[in-house]
Amino acid sequence: MEQTGRSDRTQGILFIIASAFCFALMNLFIRMTGDVPTLQKCFFRNFFALLIAGGTLLRHRVPLKIGSGNLKYLLIRSIAGGIGMVCNFYAVDHMAISDASMLNKLSPFFAIVFSYFVLGERATAFEWGAVATAFAGALLVVKPRFGFEVLPALAGVLGGLGAGLAYTNVRKLGLRGENSMIIVTFFSGFTTLCLLPNLLLHYAPMTAKQWMFLVLTGLAAAGGQICITKAYARAAAKEISVYDFSIVIFAALLGFCFLGQLPDWLSVIGYVIIIGTAVVRWRVGAAASK
Repeated sequence: MEQTGRSDRTQGILFIIASAFCFALMNLFIRMTGDVPTLQKCFFRNFFALLIAGGTLLRHRVPLKIGSGNLKYLLIRSIAGGIGMVCNFYAVDHMAISDASMLNKLSPFFAIVFSYFVLGERATAFEWGAVATAFAGALLVVKPRFGFEVLPALAGVLGGLGAGLAYTNVRKLGLRGENSMIIVTFFSGFTTLCLLPNLLLHYAPMTAKQWMFLVLTGLAAAGGQICITKAYARAAAKEISVYDFSIVIFAALLGFCFLGQLPDWLSVIGYVIIIGTAVVRWRVGAAASK
């Protein structure tokens, strides 16, 4: 059992790092889509993800059956995740993608808070300190300024809160044995239906290039959603959530390569703090499990 626990934790960490890369790609593609309305971007992001997740279920002949008592957790996960997604897309549309990505990835901090109330998972003082340190590093990267930018910044924080509550319920569903692809499909289908009326009433025509980036957004989103669902289904938030901050590295690299965004020295210090925290957390966790 001990060996299985270590294996689940390792898989959870790898999945959450993979999800961070996918979500960094998603944010890049959102920005490159251009002036398409935010809610329209959200609709197609989830519609394409629904096609991929639903197709995966059909291909593997997984029955579309929700486990007993799981519907309420799926609804909470979908509502919180949907709000978080819309807020994140708004932030990405109005801020640098590295800043918006980092604000959204306050979700691990919120996930540990919600895990205490929803799951009864108690973090140690060291684990709280690790997340707080990573959060401080994130602030160095974001360098929040209040003025005309206050609304995108607040939206980014609210997006992180929504994502944290969503992933806590993903963990709850994983503990209850719900299929991870069912969770992804339900979320994608639920949010697609919620956003459909706005699309029908306020559809904005798009160019071929914008369609291409929306398809890429959906592909990256599906990859990120599948990976993070598998991550939180395998391990507790307090064990793996700090690694979600790796998105700042991916976002900074993508921003530099494709948008010409060069991080300043405060951002570099923030990167070092975040990576250093992740490495220390990994080593302490590995030593404790021996």
